[in-house]
Amino acid sequence: MVGLAELLEANGFLVIDGAMGTELFAAGLTAGDPPELWNLDHPDRIRAIHQAYVDAGSDIVLTNSFGGNRHRLKLHSLEGRVPELNAAAASIGREVADAADRPVLVAGSMGPTGELIEPLGALTAAEAQKAFAEQAAGLTDGGADILWLETMSALPEVEAGVLGARSTSGLPIVVTLSFDTAGRTMMGITGEDAGALLAELGVDGIGANCGANLADTEAAVVAIHSACGDIPVVSKANAGIPVWKGAELEYDATPEILSAHAHRLREAGVSIIGACCGSTPDHIAMIRAVLDGDRPVPDIASPVATATVGSGERTDRRRRRRRS
Repeated sequence: MVGLAELLEANGFLVIDGAMGTELFAAGLTAGDPPELWNLDHPDRIRAIHQAYVDAGSDIVLTNSFGGNRHRLKLHSLEGRVPELNAAAASIGREVADAADRPVLVAGSMGPTGELIEPLGALTAAEAQKAFAEQAAGLTDGGADILWLETMSALPEVEAGVLGARSTSGLPIVVTLSFDTAGRTMMGITGEDAGALLAELGVDGIGANCGANLADTEAAVVAIHSACGDIPVVSKANAGIPVWKGAELEYDATPEILSAHAHRLREAGVSIIGACCGSTPDHIAMIRAVLDGDRPVPDIASPVATATVGSGERTDRRRRRRRS
């Protein structure tokens, strides 16, 4: 079976899917309910979302398992069903991928624990590793091709996720962080920091997803690319920012805006591109068409990022301290 590295080498770049969460709400999920339970209760609706993204041109689909670790599932008294729910999530994606007329990869989505690791919180690094290991095992058993740690903000949790996943699975690991104000994660990590430090962990892909706005996500992935060497760089930005339109909250980036963003990233060397919150199969179809050259690049100006400068020097100092 073709893997991430082989498919990327064959295609030159890959298109990921778009949002899962906002698509689930559109399909009837109620706020506060656990999306992961739908893998058992409504697998047809999850399957339909995956299928729509494959039909739109996605080469990778992310499973409905973002909150599938025991700490997040504990909020719904589901912590004892981690293997079952994650295996079900991966198996649904596997079914859709295997039915496609081209290679499609299934990425097992693994979000944050929702807890702070010591000394900032009560969760130990060992406990975090164990939680990620348990989730990774379920996703692997269900047929995932990749383990995909996403929307991360703290490097200790990223490290726990990578080490935990490796302890129970031999699948490739991709890590994406969420960059917010001034081009940093909630815990202050810059794109240069992420690129350099995650490269040292030896992951198979590094990038950004979600985030406060397109501009800062775009700046972050360019910074990551400058610091991570030859490791493939990923971008999965939100469809702009949410705005109220009457009684409905909608994201303001059209398919044209996201496809122009995708084109800029591809020109900058980013090789795995999709979208996150608020995006739809229409956004992915437009990204696919523009990157394939089947549609002209929309004439849309680049947004202005709020990222600060000087982080590269800090990253160099950290590298020197680790080598000394």
